[in-house]
Amino acid sequence: MIIKIPNNNIPERKYILDVVFIEFLGLDYQLEIISNDYEIILSNNKKLIIKDKFFNNYPNDLEYLKEENIPKSIKELDIFAACFFMLTRWEEYVNKTRDKHNRFPAYASLAYKEGLLSRPIVNEYVKELKKKLLELDETLLFKKREFKITLTHDVDAPLIHYSFIKHVKSSILDILQRKSIKLFCERNIDYIFTKLKLKNDAFDTFDYLMDISEKIGVKSYFFFMGKGVTSYDNMYNSSHPFIINLIQKIKDRGHYIGIHPTYDAYNNAIQFKQEKEELEKNLQTKIEFGREHYLRFEVPTTWQIWEDNKMKWDSTLSYADKEGFRCGVCYEFSVFNVITRKKLQLKEKPLIVMEGTFTTYQKEMLPEEMERKIVHLLEKVREYNGEFVFLWHNSSFRTNEWKKFANIYEKVLVS
Repeated sequence: MIIKIPNNNIPERKYILDVVFIEFLGLDYQLEIISNDYEIILSNNKKLIIKDKFFNNYPNDLEYLKEENIPKSIKELDIFAACFFMLTRWEEYVNKTRDKHNRFPAYASLAYKEGLLSRPIVNEYVKELKKKLLELDETLLFKKREFKITLTHDVDAPLIHYSFIKHVKSSILDILQRKSIKLFCERNIDYIFTKLKLKNDAFDTFDYLMDISEKIGVKSYFFFMGKGVTSYDNMYNSSHPFIINLIQKIKDRGHYIGIHPTYDAYNNAIQFKQEKEELEKNLQTKIEFGREHYLRFEVPTTWQIWEDNKMKWDSTLSYADKEGFRCGVCYEFSVFNVITRKKLQLKEKPLIVMEGTFTTYQKEMLPEEMERKIVHLLEKVREYNGEFVFLWHNSSFRTNEWKKFANIYEKVLVS
């Protein structure tokens, strides 16, 4: 197969062709730079021409990286420009809209405005391309894919009663800030019962999570935190005996351990490196994958930091405020630095669902509605034989605010 492209934005064009043809479809190709559009010439000499509807407008390479160049509609682009737009997240580089945690919010994205977040639009484009190629050459052999579930757990707080000092502080806040004698009493009764080992700590659900994973034939990924520098961090110490024993238990059962970089590590290379080294030392584990705390992410800084630290894959890319396909795809893919214009070794496993999206950012959510939305996305991923990456925190089961949602995790996975 030969693919001919115009003589501009060559790194960008080659990146998206590599991802679509080699990574997604499993087709090798030779590149020639002598065309006005995308010309795909098959081994039987039949040709598919795809009009260049985007990059031909910006012959000076990085000229396209401006907010005014965000298209009015994803559908107005050629399929390669549309896939490049969704996968590289260059939209987030030029659109500076941010929430209180300095995150690019779902509502600011073109996909949200077009009602596409619940659809893997890149997968749809790739499916259409595959169909057109088969019409020209029915002997083509494509990569075989199987539906896969990847269960991940960000360990923000391993225990609700981690230390007596934290317990006292929380109890005081029950009185002074939350003004609730009831919460104060419930917290202290729970603390006593837990310390007397009459009940399990509400956040200690690690065995349960591994049980569910093993029940459906997969392994869990647990992402742990190092020492941070903000009030959003330091809910535990990675050298604490409970953590060391927990890590051994996870290893003994064959599950996986990764990093959950602290609040400020997403754009701080020194902080990230320190935390990675800390975890590798304390947990006696090679750290190669994980997810950013609070889903904080900056294009292209975060990906480059992970690349420079020889990480294999990241799974941060989902919107905190809205479930679905932030990258428009349910396949793992190589990432691209839009500033250096290089394809990185790092892979992105797009996160499809985080349980907190429904309870923290979508108020008044009923359990039935939450379950329905998760199942819809799971089935959409299954339709494309993709990877359903699911985040459920260990702390989201036994507390008062989570009890009514607690059975959803097992229900959507096991039923």
